[in-house]
Amino acid sequence: MKILCVSDQIDPLVYSTGAKERFKDIDLILCAGDLPSDYIDFIVSTLNRQTYFIFGNHNLKDFGYYHKQRPQKGAHPTWLEDQSVGNLKGSFGATYAGFKVLKDKKFKIPRQGKKPRPLLIAGASGSIRYNNGLCQYTNSQMFFKLLELVPRLLYNKLRYGTYLDIFLTHASPRHIHDKEDPCHKGFECFNWFIKKFQPTYLVHGHIHLYDMNTPRTTQVGQTTVVNAFSYTILNLESEQ
Repeated sequence: MKILCVSDQIDPLVYSTGAKERFKDIDLILCAGDLPSDYIDFIVSTLNRQTYFIFGNHNLKDFGYYHKQRPQKGAHPTWLEDQSVGNLKGSFGATYAGFKVLKDKKFKIPRQGKKPRPLLIAGASGSIRYNNGLCQYTNSQMFFKLLELVPRLLYNKLRYGTYLDIFLTHASPRHIHDKEDPCHKGFECFNWFIKKFQPTYLVHGHIHLYDMNTPRTTQVGQTTVVNAFSYTILNLESEQ
């Protein structure tokens, strides 16, 4: 299975008239945050492939359609955006994966000696809190959000023999691809998550790659952590 991963930057190779031919063999698209909804809509309509997305800490004008928020005292002005519209699933043709565990029956993951199973995806929107802005969380807040996913992950393990294939996030795990400035520190709880639930891939954004020598992928136990900045392509192999 070939997966197109995008985040943070509109890439001219993706946002082009040649994208349909260039990415004709793509099976799945993952959007790891900080992308305009119009760009995601272009990708979906051009490539016509199943697409999952989460939010980052920028490009949040549609955040209120998926999360109801109340303004907080002393919060950043973006908290004052209208959050009253409610949940619109499937807006701009993509499926929101933020703080959910999803199974996609369109994809059949072959298993040796067993029936194929669906693709298993979970997501977590947002970055570490650095200015009380929208879609920012402390490590403790993010940890409790991840705990809410645990019952479904345990069900996956019992039903399918594995917790998860892909964990789609905006921020990275702490000390893996992250930086030391207040905005770009990763979440400690993501390290706990990948150690405990061992997804095949953790796909994140948020960390811009300006130096070609900066690693895009890092192996952590059984999980490959991938920075989706701009775009990259992954291969998800069948189980042996």
